[in-house]
Amino acid sequence: MHSILVVDDDPTVAEVVTGYLERAGFRVDRAADGLEALRMAAGRRHDLVVLDLMLPGMDGLEVCRRLRAGDAPPIPVIMLTARGDEDDRILGLELGADDYVTKPFSPRELVLRVESVLRRHGGPGTADGPRRTGPKLRAAGIVLDPAARRAVKDGRELSLTLREFDLLAHLMHHPGRAIGREQLMHEVWGWEFGDLSTVTVHVRRLRGKIEDDPASPRLIQTVWGVGYRFDAPQDSATTLPVAREEV
Repeated sequence: MHSILVVDDDPTVAEVVTGYLERAGFRVDRAADGLEALRMAAGRRHDLVVLDLMLPGMDGLEVCRRLRAGDAPPIPVIMLTARGDEDDRILGLELGADDYVTKPFSPRELVLRVESVLRRHGGPGTADGPRRTGPKLRAAGIVLDPAARRAVKDGRELSLTLREFDLLAHLMHHPGRAIGREQLMHEVWGWEFGDLSTVTVHVRRLRGKIEDDPASPRLIQTVWGVGYRFDAPQDSATTLPVAREEV
């Protein structure tokens, strides 16, 4: 039986979430604030944490950061966020949260998200997205090394987050191919559910780091009604090797 830690200061939300998770066959512990959550996480190994972003005293971002610190295997985290907390939601993902659910939410959907994250952690790949191996990718002055998790543009190292790196690697693996946001969400990060605007935000942030003029992008093009396409200049497109993806 999987053990879930639910962290929410709203007793009604915590009670409803706990009830649905228990009926789905999970063992559930509850914490009402960040410090209590950290104490409980230290005292018992949980398989997943459902973590509210807005908590008294210590917010969910700091709780997530501390849960991810140390040498122990990271505990999967699903964040509960308000719809207006887009920046915090993205930051939470970059801190290592595996998924998020926006309030108000369906408890049944949350149970499905929990099951999905646990499946991902129990199967191939990593909690933070698919593993990629293969030769270096080169296009438009960008050299991306999947094994070293390192990207350089015109001799300058790019400061990419984990998810930005995975997104760029996937786009460079498929130059000239229009890829939908839902497809990117599934193929890059392994999500079966999620707010598609999160993909849009990551694309915007990635453009700000690799485009000469992010307001007029040349490399990551928007394909209206579909998603995005990586367009390498003709003089560099031939240097893109065919690489193998392992998911």
